[in-house]
Amino acid sequence: MTEILFYHLTESKLEDALPPLLDKSVERGWRVVVQTIDSERRDVLDTHLWVYRDDSFLPHGTDAGDFAADQPILIVANESNQNAATVRFILDGAEPPPVTDYERVVFMFDGYDQQQLEAARAQWRRLKGEGHNLTYWQQNRDGRWEKKA
Repeated sequence: MTEILFYHLTESKLEDALPPLLDKSVERGWRVVVQTIDSERRDVLDTHLWVYRDDSFLPHGTDAGDFAADQPILIVANESNQNAATVRFILDGAEPPPVTDYERVVFMFDGYDQQQLEAARAQWRRLKGEGHNLTYWQQNRDGRWEKKA
């Protein structure tokens, strides 16, 4: 069964919270697809992942680049899964493909963006209604994740 997690950003920006989660995914040998709302946002995240920290390297690419199928982390602006990922991150209120195609699906949303908050709540209700097991994580004041539900 697919593990579905909701990560509610309250103390940091997505650009700060996402890279450590992607680092952990790569360390575990997972192939990841990161879905955002449009190609402009995809390209901004692509650039950010190259420079977010001087002492880190996150191997990744985008669905617009060469060798998309070979990327351990692929950033997309659609429902594609060209790198055969088993883990999918859904950002910015993007509409996910069927969650059952993955071992793990992570919805990350900005708690101060009303549109993203409403989209996350709608996804929670829909997925809960379909009988999925969901977990909800929220940042504490230190920016660490605490399981709330």
